Amino acid sequence: MSKMRKFLALQALCAGMALLPGGQAALAADVAATKPPPSWWDTFTIGGAIDAGLLVNPVYPANGLNFGHLFTDKANSLMLNQAMLTVQRPIDPTSKDYDYGFKIQGFYGSDARYTHFLGEGEYWINGRYQLDVVEANAQVHLPWLFSGGIDVKAGQFPTLLGAEVIPAGDNLLYSHSYIFNFGVPLKLTGVAAVAHIVPEIDVYAGFNTGVNTTIAWPGDNNGGVGFEGGIGLNLMGGALTVLATTNIGPQNPATPVGIAGCGGCAPSSTLRFLNDMVVTWKATDKLTFITDMNWIHDDAAGGLDGFGIAQYAAYAINDWLKIVGRAEVWRDNNNFFVSSLGAPGNFNYVNSEHGYLNFGGYPPAGAFAPAPTTYLELTAGLNITAPPIPNVFGLPDAAWIKSVTLRPEIRYDASLNNTTPFDVGTRSSQLTFGGDIVVKF
Repeated sequence: MSKMRKFLALQALCAGMALLPGGQAALAADVAATKPPPSWWDTFTIGGAIDAGLLVNPVYPANGLNFGHLFTDKANSLMLNQAMLTVQRPIDPTSKDYDYGFKIQGFYGSDARYTHFLGEGEYWINGRYQLDVVEANAQVHLPWLFSGGIDVKAGQFPTLLGAEVIPAGDNLLYSHSYIFNFGVPLKLTGVAAVAHIVPEIDVYAGFNTGVNTTIAWPGDNNGGVGFEGGIGLNLMGGALTVLATTNIGPQNPATPVGIAGCGGCAPSSTLRFLNDMVVTWKATDKLTFITDMNWIHDDAAGGLDGFGIAQYAAYAINDWLKIVGRAEVWRDNNNFFVSSLGAPGNFNYVNSEHGYLNFGGYPPAGAFAPAPTTYLELTAGLNITAPPIPNVFGLPDAAWIKSVTLRPEIRYDASLNNTTPFDVGTRSSQLTFGGDIVVKF
């Protein structure tokens, strides 16, 4: 009887649809199939991350610094590296129509001592923990000329160069490579574009005011204009990518101290060439290799060079545990680039970028290596990632916490040419161990 009732009801529904005028039946079908068009705000997001960590140096360096480190420079000291907030509406680079977006990202923490835009709050806080803007830009996707169109952004944004980035949670390891610290720019102010020529090839080009600079003195330390661009390849269905990039422009500060530091150069016309190539190969679903090759040259003082290579590997044992490692060799050929400027002043790094003298009794011994040095760096670690579990991490089980990641690591640095850059110029090697915790929300 139940089956008979269902059959009769279906007959009645079909008969009713048949009695509708043709246009009304089609309209009913269209209404049922049509979804509301997506809103521009559908992809608007607010998120962030907190990163805190510690690197132990068993010899307790006299100046309290891990030489050759920037973001992890304070030996045996717990640091709040970043408390970062990101507000964005990203553009859709695959759109066949125009699309508009923006990104604003800033943070509070010890890393800000090394990431400031000059002329933008770099002297607001004389302390280990400072405020900084990472990105503030407007973006547009233009469906022009090429199959994938052109994406343009204007404002402030990070460099294209390098395998590592400023947001801590987007890196494999807590400590950074020599390449990231000394071989690539960090941030730029200007205009940048990428043309998606075909799905396999992207071409990048843009102009800026210089590395970590804003506009006009003192935000721009020499008044010169820089270029950044390159080419990206997307091969093997995305399993192999290559990004070859260059940043060219005058970077030495136009002050008496800056001019003396570059051997009496003309800062506004003395060029620095920063070149980098990152090759990423996803060998299997679990195993990824990243190779970062780097060369930096400055025309000052008859020519200053730094160059090297870093090899990364990451193996995902399961969805919450990953083994990671980095092996790197980097040569500071003229003892010009690698330095430790973290003690005791908190403005030493931005002072050096501005071309100002550093005050506060910073000991000259240990700021640079005693002589040109070839650095070896070997780092091994783990990424232990899980959703917040109260009885493990002591965090509330809140939906706004996306993940918690522990990144323990052990690192060995050494000079390969018998110089003694570590422990205030007294040792040829340095061992550190520790790690950090990254909470994303």
